[in-house]
Amino acid sequence: MGDDRRKQVPLRISASLYEELSRWAEDEFRSLNGQIEYLLTEAVRRRRGTGKDAEENS
Repeated sequence: MGDDRRKQVPLRISASLYEELSRWAEDEFRSLNGQIEYLLTEAVRRRRGTGKDAEENS
């Protein structure tokens, strides 16, 4: 994930999920795009076992 190049990915989500993510992003002072990228990055880290949760559960 250290690659600074960005890829554009069209994303279709339901209106209700969009609203929920928008509220969450606002709560955490992120843009919606930034929030989605953060959530995806955390999910990948957990899957790989390299995130904070993996360290705490070891």
